Amino acid sequence: MAGKSSSVEPAQTYLVTGGAGFLGINLVRHLLARGHRVVSLDIADFTYPERNQIVEIKGDIRKKADVDKAMEGVNVVVHTAAALPLYSPEDIYSTDIEGIRTVLQSALEHKVDRFIHVSSTAVYGIPDHHPLFETDQLQGVGPYGESKVAAEAICQEYRDKGLCVPIIRPKSFVGPERLGVFALLYDWAKDGKNFPVLGSGNNLYQLLDVEDLCDAIYLTATLPVEKVNDVFNIGAREFGTMKEDFQAVLDYAGFGKKIVPLPAEPAIWTLRALEAVHISPLYKWVYETAVEDSFVSIEKAEKELGYAPRYSNKQALIRNYQWYIANLSTFEGQSGVSHRVPWKQGALSVAKMFF
Repeated sequence: MAGKSSSVEPAQTYLVTGGAGFLGINLVRHLLARGHRVVSLDIADFTYPERNQIVEIKGDIRKKADVDKAMEGVNVVVHTAAALPLYSPEDIYSTDIEGIRTVLQSALEHKVDRFIHVSSTAVYGIPDHHPLFETDQLQGVGPYGESKVAAEAICQEYRDKGLCVPIIRPKSFVGPERLGVFALLYDWAKDGKNFPVLGSGNNLYQLLDVEDLCDAIYLTATLPVEKVNDVFNIGAREFGTMKEDFQAVLDYAGFGKKIVPLPAEPAIWTLRALEAVHISPLYKWVYETAVEDSFVSIEKAEKELGYAPRYSNKQALIRNYQWYIANLSTFEGQSGVSHRVPWKQGALSVAKMFF
């Protein structure tokens, strides 16, 4: 089972790039609970209660001096830092492509044991079949998808130089500290609104709980090199349709509200137009894939790593919603482009009045 080997693992020093982010903080907590020393490298402040339990390096992965400072004495790097899809194309390319090269080069020079890259299923683009396997063609959509494909190619370069570089491709993951696009659903559920989905909502859409993702990362950090120096899809084992799984959140909120299907084609054209004038809360890869099936095979991770996800889509979404309600006062009124804050609702804030 995932995480079972943790009690016998010797203490290691882990560098988590993007340690102040949503995945970063969950991973930091996961590692601290297993007795490891943790260094966080992030351009943002590490503002969590665990701040005095870690080494915080505030810096930019695009700056070699910052990375080298953070890399001192490190055994394992977990690279979670990324410029997300709502960032400018320039920031995405410089951070997600040149940034990973800088961190990989420093890891090689400092002779770290392994470098775990958290990629994305965005590398599969808008596919024509499901489930998706690790061997399927990579086709990034937009700057973010393109940069994720390029980053994996750079990882292979460093594998060829002798570095152990496990690559994890997670589905969209949720859990404590996650806001971003999912805050739209939680906000509408909290306020007793029906929630719209593109198309019928009958498409199968796999998600992932962040704790299951942390388990998978830890497995690639602790299992033998020959098992982990590869690429692995990571997702929930139990998932349903978008309509069914999002409805679970509305049911939990307790207002008797429903998921409302919207005709896909006119809704997508509207979102394209809104994106063109910068008032859409969604970016192309989200709304172009939201009406389609979207799930990966996790068979390879189950077989090779012993990956055993504990949370279904519904459980993960409700766990995230519980955290959202409990912590609402800490981020109410904020918005931005990272997963740590709600994304701007844009034109949807007007549409909300009619649901």
